Amino acid sequence: MLENKTLKRVDSNRIQATRFRVQTKWTGMFLSVFDIYKIGIGPSSSHTMGPMTAASLFLAELKDGHWPRPAGVKVFRLKARLHGSLAFTGVGHATDRAVILGLCGYLPDRIDPDHMATIIDKVRAEKRIHPEGHPPYRFDPDSDLVMDRKVALSGHANGLAFEAYDVDERLLLRRVYYSIGGGFVVSEEDLNKQKNGGVGAEVVDVPYPFAGATEMLAMARTSGLSIAEMKRANEETRMSRAALNEGLDRIWDAMRACIERGLTQEGIMPGGLKVRRRARHLHDRLEEEWRQNRRNPLLANDWLSVYAMAVNEENAAGGRVVTAPTNGAAGVVPAVLRYYTRFHEDADAAGIHDFLLTSAAIGGIIKHNASISGAEVGCQGEVGSASAMAAAGLAAVMGGTPEQIENAAEIALEHHLGMTCDPVGGLVQVPCIERNALGAVKAVTAASLALKGDGTHFVPLDACIETMRQTGRDMSERYKETSQGGLAVNVVEC
Repeated sequence: MLENKTLKRVDSNRIQATRFRVQTKWTGMFLSVFDIYKIGIGPSSSHTMGPMTAASLFLAELKDGHWPRPAGVKVFRLKARLHGSLAFTGVGHATDRAVILGLCGYLPDRIDPDHMATIIDKVRAEKRIHPEGHPPYRFDPDSDLVMDRKVALSGHANGLAFEAYDVDERLLLRRVYYSIGGGFVVSEEDLNKQKNGGVGAEVVDVPYPFAGATEMLAMARTSGLSIAEMKRANEETRMSRAALNEGLDRIWDAMRACIERGLTQEGIMPGGLKVRRRARHLHDRLEEEWRQNRRNPLLANDWLSVYAMAVNEENAAGGRVVTAPTNGAAGVVPAVLRYYTRFHEDADAAGIHDFLLTSAAIGGIIKHNASISGAEVGCQGEVGSASAMAAAGLAAVMGGTPEQIENAAEIALEHHLGMTCDPVGGLVQVPCIERNALGAVKAVTAASLALKGDGTHFVPLDACIETMRQTGRDMSERYKETSQGGLAVNVVEC
């Protein structure tokens, strides 16, 4: 019965979407829910997943052979150079490991985290790589992987370059890429085109191409649809309803699996800070209180915190996570969604889908108009964005109107404005793990506050996003994922 109702609702939505597209002309952008939520590995979407993807793009160009070079000359050696934030925190964020794995032909969503160390050890021992479909290339990580902390590339704080040389050390091909946050990667050429208005977020023929929250609310009022329904209609121009639902289920399954694994692990996290995992111990205490029916006025906060910490401890250990919208903020959305499925009696699969669709709509707006990159705008762009997304998703599944949902996102983001990105030791551990816990708590609080109003509020979400962009622009580079300021320099490493 539930499935039939859902089918009727979506068919009705599609009819309304068609009418809306005919009657109203909007120009905007489209970022898929699967652009915002990507399955990958820790500890960083911009410093681990992005460089791995960039390496695979370079390999693809090498293999295609559509680049000028002397006749008969073959590639003998590959080199990689990390710049800006990637150079300053590359080891702590496992960027060096990611580049090696990427040049070996692996992608973030397909590699087994348990096998990564073996692959890297083999490359270091043999001083060569042999990606599938390529001849072997000389690559010694000790000399061919350069952390250039003196030269910053102009396009973005997270810049990296790959170079191919022949046996006589003549440079044959050089390509520059930028990891712009959330696992997104652009080439230097595409970034220049984007800055000149040629290439940006994908502009496609979708019924609701809202580029900002104001447009989103106007479209919702005109169409009579929820934010999730509009987002669904957009997605279904690219894939079937079944494929969309399967993809959303796969994202939630990966989030849930990350939480569950994080709640079972113990010990010291890698990297040298000697930070101990706490999620399992906290979880066991909460379960004991639950069994004994002890009164705990902070119960919701405690569960939200332990779920978020479980995810980010897994991320810090290089485990399988989902960018939400980044790895550094990967615990917020799963924690709030897990809170919804455990403590809300009416939670169901349709609610999970609506949560993810609504939150992705907000994440897309933030990315399009500001940034989700800690290296570009600080942690306000990571945990702040994640908290806004989670607040919107929760408000949606609790019956909020589009106006209340927009209000929830604004409240959550507003109270992260100015947050720096200052990881101690360049590791996504301190203060990142606890910061996700607090981001989840803020998200639930924001949703609750918004649902108690009628959606009318003083600061529009669009204004809050623009404020975040401006704040990030004005923020010192020391506080943007370089580990050169803030807690990173004021906490003595033990």
